[in-house]
Amino acid sequence: MSADLLYSETEQDLRASVRRLLSERAGADTVVTAYDDVSADFTGLWKSLASELGLAGLLVPEELGGAGASTREAAVVMEEIGRAVAPVPFFSSAVLATTALLKAGETEVLGQLAAGDSTAALVVPLSTAPGTFTPTVKVTASGLVGSVTTVAGVAESDVLVVPVAGESGLELHTVRIADATVTPVLSLDMTRRLADVEFSGSSSVRVDSGNAAQAVEEALLCGSALLASEQFAVAQWCLETTLAYVKERKQFGRAIGSYQAIKHRLADLWLEVSSSGAAARYAADTYARGDADAAIAATVAQAFCSGVAVHAAEECVQLHGGIGMTWEYPAHLYLKRAKSDQLSLGTAYQHRARLAELVDLPISS
Repeated sequence: MSADLLYSETEQDLRASVRRLLSERAGADTVVTAYDDVSADFTGLWKSLASELGLAGLLVPEELGGAGASTREAAVVMEEIGRAVAPVPFFSSAVLATTALLKAGETEVLGQLAAGDSTAALVVPLSTAPGTFTPTVKVTASGLVGSVTTVAGVAESDVLVVPVAGESGLELHTVRIADATVTPVLSLDMTRRLADVEFSGSSSVRVDSGNAAQAVEEALLCGSALLASEQFAVAQWCLETTLAYVKERKQFGRAIGSYQAIKHRLADLWLEVSSSGAAARYAADTYARGDADAAIAATVAQAFCSGVAVHAAEECVQLHGGIGMTWEYPAHLYLKRAKSDQLSLGTAYQHRARLAELVDLPISS
């Protein structure tokens, strides 16, 4: 089956539903409260997405109570979350934790996640790139012992999916949030909160069947493929918003968008954003089809889209002039999400190095 970068009617309907809910419940004035109040609670918004729209179980098979959808549909959701910089744990729970549990063969927790009754977090540092994970938690006679820093989605979760070092290799365990010590971390992007997690003899349930390493790697790969869709959407919002602004903002009697220097900058940005959309869509499509190029596509998308999102957000702030620097204008929300995403699941440099390995590119002497 060849690649298909177009959106199906079902995917467009899904987009419309998610965008409608987020526009009603996650406007910029609501999102910015994540910075004004560290205790801001967006549980209601997530419950609506998770249960009413069924997004929590989007990647969960139908026999386990999920939607049985693919990363193509999940990519559409990631785009809309990026477009609104929505403070919901879809990425940490419905993508990373869910993919790890699916690959491990777990069913009980997945059923709870699909129903929207539980929310989970994969306990690995958010900066972990595919192929680089090293466990810092181990199994002992008294339970799990160790700590993990900068984990995403813990604050919204009641179940932790923890890769741990066992006697015979990596194992995957689930831990109730009450059995761990969680310390919130002040992060650049407060719409995707981070926390340090410590285990001191925590009770757990092993859920893998000897394939924990593959489960963690699959989660990181799937996450890399889908994070690119969020980065593309952040960049697209910044481009569209900036284009609309430069057509209206006048200086010296002319719309600033009529100046050649502005035209050139936005034309270059349009090309970058359009290319990032193709790269992100290809990554989601190849993963959905189980294509042999899935790892390469995800790596290319991450190496490219992360930088485009940051560039688009920077241009958005700069070309808006004074208003772009203000707290009241939402440009800073997108710049923070773009920069945070750029450091998530590996830097562009790490992905370029990994790409060289995947395509057998020899190291120059």
